[in-house]
Amino acid sequence: MSAASTPFAPVLCAGTATVALAGCSGVQSALSPEGIESERTWVLFWVLTAGGSTILVTVVVLAVAAIIRRPAWLGTEALVVGGGLVFPVVSLTALLGYGLLLMNVSAGESAVKPALELEVKAEQWWWRIVYKMPDGTRVESANEIRIPVGQTIRLELTTADVIHSFWVPKLAGKLDMIPGRKNVLNLVANKAGVSRGQCAEYCGGAHAFMSFYVVALPTDDFAKWLANEAGGARNQNEQAAGQMLFLSHGCGSCHTIRGTAAVGTIGPDLTHVGNRMSLAAGALPNDEQAFARWIVNNQHVKPENRMPPFGIFTDAELQSLTQFLAALK
Repeated sequence: MSAASTPFAPVLCAGTATVALAGCSGVQSALSPEGIESERTWVLFWVLTAGGSTILVTVVVLAVAAIIRRPAWLGTEALVVGGGLVFPVVSLTALLGYGLLLMNVSAGESAVKPALELEVKAEQWWWRIVYKMPDGTRVESANEIRIPVGQTIRLELTTADVIHSFWVPKLAGKLDMIPGRKNVLNLVANKAGVSRGQCAEYCGGAHAFMSFYVVALPTDDFAKWLANEAGGARNQNEQAAGQMLFLSHGCGSCHTIRGTAAVGTIGPDLTHVGNRMSLAAGALPNDEQAFARWIVNNQHVKPENRMPPFGIFTDAELQSLTQFLAALK
């Protein structure tokens, strides 16, 4: 590096550090915890990082001292035994013990009675969400989970096809979803907010487009949302043309819209799809343009998904259909 470019080195380093730190925040960052389990993971990360960094710095300093000055005390038997055997055993055992302690605390909380139970089934490449109500009824949604703040929510994780993995970094660690098995994960959100999750196990061509959102709401807001979610689709008289197109072109054979003749179970439940934060498991925003794009060109948006493209609608028909779907709230 020339003398002229040397003054820019601090600026370059500062810029690099800023970019790196920017990646440690956001709706899908384990370093921005908003749940009880994720906070433990955050603490464990920093404890292990601090411990490992201290050991690294100590070893590097001793190595440099040995190379440059070669002090006699570095070759004593006491230092070799203490620094090469006793210190690693004690420090690594302490770090391991602390990690196991946190894991045992999390495991003990699995016995806590949850305020609400959900079934989460992973399918290529979306998420089927079912709320199990206290009266035995079941409320189905897709690709988005809403939970009350400060309450334990139990997720029963299964898969309909291959191995998937449920991971919402801001709230909890990841847990695999294995064919033929049911795994259980507890979520507790400490405050209201939005967290983004992702399938964390390669599950096929559209794996990268298999996301979801977890929305933590104040208790009263969640109760209102769940009551609305449990009901059927609202009166859609103003979108009657769009509803007729939906039913007459076979959409109801794959999708359910409660309160209509659409009772399909192959694809996501669309009863209140207009209320969700995204479409196609996080692949698109939720607006009329995104609905149109998905209907006509979904294989380009999410290759290999199970829905065929529908290029049969005129512009006017497509507009009526997307207006009907966007109004399902």
